[in-house]
Amino acid sequence: MRRSLTSFGPGWLTLPASVLVIVFFALPVGGFLVRSLSDPVWGFQNYVAFLEKPVYQRVLFNSLSISALCTLGCILIGYPLAYTIAHASEAARRALIFVVLIPFWTSILVCTFAWMVLLQKQGLINDALIRLGVIGAPIALIYNRSGVLIGMVQVLLPLLVLPLYSAMLRIDRSYPLAAATLGAPPIRNFLRIYLPLSLPGLMSGATLVFVSALGYYITPALLGGPADIMIAQMIERQIGTIGNWGMASALAVVLLAVTALSLALAHRLVGLGSILRN
Repeated sequence: MRRSLTSFGPGWLTLPASVLVIVFFALPVGGFLVRSLSDPVWGFQNYVAFLEKPVYQRVLFNSLSISALCTLGCILIGYPLAYTIAHASEAARRALIFVVLIPFWTSILVCTFAWMVLLQKQGLINDALIRLGVIGAPIALIYNRSGVLIGMVQVLLPLLVLPLYSAMLRIDRSYPLAAATLGAPPIRNFLRIYLPLSLPGLMSGATLVFVSALGYYITPALLGGPADIMIAQMIERQIGTIGNWGMASALAVVLLAVTALSLALAHRLVGLGSILRN
């Protein structure tokens, strides 16, 4: 008599996903971990070099600072945008969501090359600023941190807007109305009612942006300068230019550890926020 998969318990339903995670994540990560300890010889020399050489620490600091600034930029742009989408009419909401999703449907390489055209000294942005009288001469918007942040914010903005918009849709509009009826001014109403209720969506989106930005390669490589090298670029250079697989593997493990630590910290902050709201 045949038995269905569900008769063996719900664990069988996770088998395909478990196989994918093991084959395409756990085994490669394990290989990198082994190689970081065995290349060129067994030991912790690659991690010691990471701790002793300032260049690796500077690259890690660049990755963290650029990711944090990118997250802040996405919050400053994405929160008003998500609020507008959540409170717009049905037709306007569809149009705005379509605009937000455009970076998802466009190749990152194409977006980055487009920013290279727009941000150069003879590009449209500098030309428009000069015509408006904002600046008197072209300014450097590319091959520096400004270009990196502009390109990364544009690509990663949907990762913050969509979770935040979803959280805002679930907010009962009677709560801000009740606070206003009781005499709360708009700023206090927002800070005490609306912002705490939208905080889970904001934290989820900010975490997605920060973690995604940590491992970015194409945009910093094309729009950034020598002082803005991120850890993914350093890994590529260790493999493609130097051929040092051991150091590249150690950097990959460090990047994974920083990502896991960021996720754990975000989870802790979300839990703390829930406690404070209660």
